[in-house]
Amino acid sequence: MSTITRIEITHHRLPLDPPFPASWDTVPRTHFPATIVRVFDDAGRCGIGSGDSMYGFSDYQKYFIGQDPTNIDRHAAVLSNIEFHAGRPWPLDLALWDLIGKINGEPVWKMLGGFSNKVRAYASSGVHRPIADMVTVARQARDLGFPALKVRFGRPKLDDDLAVVKAIRDDLGSSLELMVDCNQGWRMPWDIAAPWTVDHATDVAKVLEDNGVYWMEEPLHRGDYDGMTELHNRVKIRIAGGELTREPYEFRELLQRGCFDVFQPDVVCTQGITGLAKFAHEVAAAGKIFTPHTWGTGIGVMGNLHVTAGTVGAPFIEFPFDPPEWTTERRDYMLTNTIEADGEGWIHLSDEPGLGITLNEQVLQQTASSQATFS
Repeated sequence: MSTITRIEITHHRLPLDPPFPASWDTVPRTHFPATIVRVFDDAGRCGIGSGDSMYGFSDYQKYFIGQDPTNIDRHAAVLSNIEFHAGRPWPLDLALWDLIGKINGEPVWKMLGGFSNKVRAYASSGVHRPIADMVTVARQARDLGFPALKVRFGRPKLDDDLAVVKAIRDDLGSSLELMVDCNQGWRMPWDIAAPWTVDHATDVAKVLEDNGVYWMEEPLHRGDYDGMTELHNRVKIRIAGGELTREPYEFRELLQRGCFDVFQPDVVCTQGITGLAKFAHEVAAAGKIFTPHTWGTGIGVMGNLHVTAGTVGAPFIEFPFDPPEWTTERRDYMLTNTIEADGEGWIHLSDEPGLGITLNEQVLQQTASSQATFS
């Protein structure tokens, strides 16, 4: 039996020039942080994960050292308990799956059921640009083979947001699916604005319906179950959400109440690969779409790709991409190889054991930091 011998956590920050003006933040970001989690077994094998900062996790490592790394349900239950007391520890779940794959000599997507070795990506933009520039972004996404593009709302005036959607649709017609992220489900620490009401979200949804938008994401606060059920019953457009919902009981509420058509949990934020592999099947059994949020490092993107491809598949999966401020080189700087979609938007997973990733140790050494925060 293999045993866990140690867990190492390091922090890194990549300087960004030009800065990344994230649509959900008022201050352009000049550094992109990454937390790298390594878990080692007694044979010298190493599993890799990434996600939240894992501050304070050293207090809990004792619950894993000396344990069999393949006892993944046990580890996930401990991580869930730790999450109750501290921050989100799910990067370790990814690292454990990567290690288990290396022990078994299998990729994670096959261990999860092997539904497919590929998932089609949609380009997820993150910058508020002028209307003409947003049309250019949409053309670029289509020309690169992406079947869909997600645009972000949150400009000073809603009419400006809606004008972007209309301009893209007028220019590209039906050659590109569009999604809209309303970003009402959560808030940055400084943002105390009230989320949309059901009536306001309904008005917006009807405009998006008229423009053939594929889904409307996070139109209400993540805990407004009654509001989301009411909105879902009022409109025809698909309602999406769940990227920062945490607990399994919360997802059961969302599923049982008919809040969403599209569920978007992220393995680095919620329940890890272990929990979401099970939830994906529940979503599919209910006739809904499971397609994770992936806005983070390339390691997080890969974890979400494996859980989706291995379980139920998805019509599209999020692929953060908005050059020049957001590129695969920036997103995946901690890896030796960037994760890319082919000319038709497909991301292909290999048969390499685990998550199929290799760390770029030289870059990690150059970007080593005492903190893992944006600035």
